[in-house]
Amino acid sequence: MDSERSSDSTDFIRIMIEQDVQEGKHGGVVHTRFPPEPNGHLHIGHAKSICLNFGVAKEQQGLCNLRFDDTNPSKENVEYVTSIQEDVTWLGFDWGDRLFHASDYFERLYLLAVKLIQDGKAYVDSVSADEIRANRGTLTEPGIASSHRSRSIEENLDLFARMRAGEFEDGAHVLRAKIDMASPNMNFRDPTFYRIRRLPHYRAGSSWNIYPTYDFAHPLSDSFEGITHSLCTLEFQDHRPLYEWLLHACEVDCHSQQIEFARLNLSYTVMSKRKLLQLVEEGHVAGWDDPRLPTIKGLRRRGYTPESIRSFCEGIGVAKRDGMIEMGKLEHAIREDLNVRANRVMAVLRPLKVIIDNYPEGQVEDMNAVNNPGNPDAGSRTVPFSREVYIEQDDFQENPPKKFFRMTPGQEVRLRYAYIVRCENVVKDEQTGEIIEVHCTYDPETRKGLPQAGRKVKGTIHWVSAAHALQADVRLYASLFTQADPIDDKGGDDFRACLNPESLQTLTMCQVEPSLVDSRTGTQYQFERQGYFCVDPDSSSDKLVFNRTVALRDSWGKFEKK
Repeated sequence: MDSERSSDSTDFIRIMIEQDVQEGKHGGVVHTRFPPEPNGHLHIGHAKSICLNFGVAKEQQGLCNLRFDDTNPSKENVEYVTSIQEDVTWLGFDWGDRLFHASDYFERLYLLAVKLIQDGKAYVDSVSADEIRANRGTLTEPGIASSHRSRSIEENLDLFARMRAGEFEDGAHVLRAKIDMASPNMNFRDPTFYRIRRLPHYRAGSSWNIYPTYDFAHPLSDSFEGITHSLCTLEFQDHRPLYEWLLHACEVDCHSQQIEFARLNLSYTVMSKRKLLQLVEEGHVAGWDDPRLPTIKGLRRRGYTPESIRSFCEGIGVAKRDGMIEMGKLEHAIREDLNVRANRVMAVLRPLKVIIDNYPEGQVEDMNAVNNPGNPDAGSRTVPFSREVYIEQDDFQENPPKKFFRMTPGQEVRLRYAYIVRCENVVKDEQTGEIIEVHCTYDPETRKGLPQAGRKVKGTIHWVSAAHALQADVRLYASLFTQADPIDDKGGDDFRACLNPESLQTLTMCQVEPSLVDSRTGTQYQFERQGYFCVDPDSSSDKLVFNRTVALRDSWGKFEKK
């Protein structure tokens, strides 16, 4: 599905931007940006922001930049930069020649900080970070001004230059704005704009010993790039007055407009980079691309398509208040996409051997199977049929309940695309009583396409020929958490308290039809009656490995019923 919204699909951000265009604000130009910090991998929440920023720019024939807000050298590296670019490209968006970094502007930012000092709007504070926090005050009590707030402009300029030169240890000084320690907006109580961090930067090397804070670098970077609409999530709403104050105080030419929207909170998962990092580092998942994670890489490995993610982001819309989006909405988006995209194949996950006693030994027939009933262009394939086949264990019951229309002694069932068979007897393990194999007979006149093929039976089950099947591993993924909100529903802040011990089940003796022998990594299929699956990168020439992308129906409610 295209990332553009239909003409009658709108939200409050698009309404505001459309009005700005009609009124000629910013010369009628729309220029947005996606500004990730390169300190982690992107997740589905970032995908919402990517779709919004690139989407509104495209709708208004505008531009969208990709800018890395790389102002914290202790947590940033090239791996994340590369990963983020790959994810944005995979989602279907192109920033053209507009790739920027906040570090591109370090010298310009420093000079504007000097200007603030010269204008009496910033000062160097030499108290500890703990003291700064303690003196900020509360929502009902004003903050306490630092004893260094009255330093002369000359002294502040000298100290700031020496901070840059690397004369002081980390934490010895910070540069703070001089605004209003009694402001009801805590962000106005002399926020920190620069701090000493004598660390090398992954792009700038060791040339800097001080780095700007996000609150200082972000609005000015927006201005430098001519950003007209700075779209960000609700946690920055209280920072907007500071954003605007800084643009005015620095007397920059472009005054970008900050607009906030609700971040994406998805049920049965977490979106915090810090919490995702914990899951990875503590070994609860196999890595950043673990299919149980909401990371773009995890979703991609699980079999999600960029079209389905864009469709999901469009479908949930843009809100002004935070809320929880049901995981079922994301699953619906991928089902809708793969229903048309993915070919149907037959795979048996928990095999039970069926022997058709009256079928000629050594005979093999090619059965014609439709690749995708919803896509006429998908064509068909042939599937080999022989005397011994595998069916799902769940498709046979020796003592079935009422309305069980699959295989059971004395009852007929159709093998999909092939014949009607009748169960005659079973062979059991003498010690355990476990059913080892089922013996059937078939009616040779009921092959699909023959006159009697239309004879109706109540059940149709899938199968694979035992002589031709490929053995595969199949990974069945469930929710990583047992609670819709892992933070609040159980364990308080310890979100790991409700990790789902059954979030991954690996089946190692699965049997799939031979047409999958040359399947490439990432290829998606619908295993008939099982769900949607994709080929995992762990596959080899010796064995295929499949991940279940999504079942054929939601299963999230089962946790709530326990």
